[in-house]
Amino acid sequence: MTLQSKPAWAGDDFLSRCVNLLIQTQPVYAVMKQQARQVLIKTAERNGVPWRKRVEELAAAEIEQSAAQLTNQKVSYPDYYQVPFHAYEHGNLCWQAAFEAEPATHAMALRVWKDEPLTWEEAQARLRGSFHQVLDQNIQQPVQDILDIGCSIGLSTIALHRFYQNRQQQVRTVGLDLSPYMLAVAQYRDGDREISQWIHANAEATELPDCSLDLITIQFVLHELPRYATIAIFQEALRLLRPGGHLAIVDNNPQSPVIQNLPPVLFTLMKSTEPWSDDYYTFNVEAALESVGFEQVKTVASDPRHRTILGHKP
Repeated sequence: MTLQSKPAWAGDDFLSRCVNLLIQTQPVYAVMKQQARQVLIKTAERNGVPWRKRVEELAAAEIEQSAAQLTNQKVSYPDYYQVPFHAYEHGNLCWQAAFEAEPATHAMALRVWKDEPLTWEEAQARLRGSFHQVLDQNIQQPVQDILDIGCSIGLSTIALHRFYQNRQQQVRTVGLDLSPYMLAVAQYRDGDREISQWIHANAEATELPDCSLDLITIQFVLHELPRYATIAIFQEALRLLRPGGHLAIVDNNPQSPVIQNLPPVLFTLMKSTEPWSDDYYTFNVEAALESVGFEQVKTVASDPRHRTILGHKP
């Protein structure tokens, strides 16, 4: 079977236009959004992910004040960030999204190896480990200062920090996100204060110093962005990296047989909760990295569903 550069349900193909028409029909979209949530929650709990229990624990933790303390009043939310996505009317700018992010991520990891009898803990460890293995095999320079862009509730950030901390004596890791709600949960989860700082900032303009980082990661974020925002973030990452530093991206692989052959119900539900899907699946990420100045751009299929893309700052 010959794989296409993108799934048939993305872009301007006939199938994609039909799905988009359904999504743009408000009564249908409302039903789809609710179905997407229920499918995700039921599938997660059927596989041992304690979805409702975890949400209840976070709701009882009284972390709302942390969001106020973490909020950067200078942040201006771009238009693309204020549209509904992930079946939340306010996207990531609400407590429901922040409280459900952890079980939703665990459920996502299980779907990568849906035919294997893995626990959610095993699937999550394999998901992170597959990305870290690519970093280990392709980054030879020392890594001391790390930034995780779009860190959400910190699952990716803490896992990345521990990976490098276990390989060398000292690593400084920072998590950056545009949602103070997500950052409040991240800080709560980081009970041992392993992460140096949780920063509320726009990834296109972080206000961090030039040439101050060895590694920047963007994990499972690009599919949530329009391409103009992605390019701006690449430009900012190039500014922040030291010469010889790396940008590492992990996200859905448009050429993955799993992604290309999703059942109609699943890809329709996914598109209904991911407003920038068409932009992502028709975007040449590698060419964009090269256009802003990255070199030695390399793509690796890091697991059955995802790819890791690395760029090197000369």
